[in-house]
Amino acid sequence: MILHELMSYELLRIIWWGLLGVLLIGFALTDGFDMGVGALLPFVGKTDTERRIAINTIGPVWEGNQVWFILGGGAIFAAWPPLYAVSFSGFYLAMFVILASFIVRPVAFKYRSKRDDPRWRSTWDWSLCISGAVPALLFGVAVGNVIQGVPFHFTDDLHTIYEGAWYMKFIGLLDPFSVLAGVVSLSMLVMHGGAWLTLKAEGPVQTRARAIGSISALVAVGAYVLAGLWMAVGIQGYAIVGDYVTGGPSNPLHFDVARTPSWFAAYGARPWIAVAPILGVLGGLLTFIGLRAGREVSTLLFSKMAIFGVISSVGLTMFPFIMPSSSDPQSSLTVWNSSSSHLTLFIMLVAAAIFMPLILTYTAWVYKVLWGKVTAADVTEDSPSAY
Repeated sequence: MILHELMSYELLRIIWWGLLGVLLIGFALTDGFDMGVGALLPFVGKTDTERRIAINTIGPVWEGNQVWFILGGGAIFAAWPPLYAVSFSGFYLAMFVILASFIVRPVAFKYRSKRDDPRWRSTWDWSLCISGAVPALLFGVAVGNVIQGVPFHFTDDLHTIYEGAWYMKFIGLLDPFSVLAGVVSLSMLVMHGGAWLTLKAEGPVQTRARAIGSISALVAVGAYVLAGLWMAVGIQGYAIVGDYVTGGPSNPLHFDVARTPSWFAAYGARPWIAVAPILGVLGGLLTFIGLRAGREVSTLLFSKMAIFGVISSVGLTMFPFIMPSSSDPQSSLTVWNSSSSHLTLFIMLVAAAIFMPLILTYTAWVYKVLWGKVTAADVTEDSPSAY
């Protein structure tokens, strides 16, 4: 309890804001190349053996990679309850589509090779493609909506009201800027999948992955820069006005919030955060160069750098806002008004300090054991471990 008292409420909120970012980035770095490989599957594999090579590069690790998605959702639920309530109710239909895709994917992995029927296998291959591309796109669309502000507000008793008809919770998400953010996300993860296949596959699968991945890298960089320019000149930001206490009680109506001309005022107040978008652009360009040059390990690392830069740039630019409200700015959720209690955050931090190193150690061990390329012989021999 002494340590609990030493760690201020403000500090714990910042730590959990950072840990939430770590979990989301971890999900994108690991399950991201799973989704990228799935989206690439029909295009990098022209024969059944080639497609099985691509599938078996992620087959042994995709289940473990999805742990990051579960951890991220759990962290939002426990550390940021209002954020969980607003996001899962406001993006309900989009989340349903994402979860349906994640349900289809394991079924496709398990059933694809159960029958030696070209139509059967082709159907499951396209299922893997769609279940990889759709979540990658919708995650970006969701981020685009959050940047612009989500149409919700709280009543005096903190009941959440989401503006618009139920179908607008999906159709309404697909505005031009959000679709552009979706293109950034999809192309970035396809690039990541191409970098992974370059490392883990060989032959025609590797060659095609390099070609498509390099194009995706340029698309990702171009779309990211365009989205940044759009944010700078065409999208209003948010700011807390007046005096406020960062360690005060959590109440989504605790602060007065006003719209600002642009989110980019954050770069004037905190110039150091410019390192994030620089890493995003530089990582994408280096991934393109690496794919074209035929490099493997460094290319995957550059791809991870790009993803880290892109995702962290969003969080750093918006800080302290987590989910601003476009219909009632005062209802906007921030780091300072939407967290769990001081004691809850501390107990969760202790649990994270125990289990996160175990998860990272196990993950590193798995990738070490499974290091090496997947060959045609690996999938054509009668191996019970091959998909």
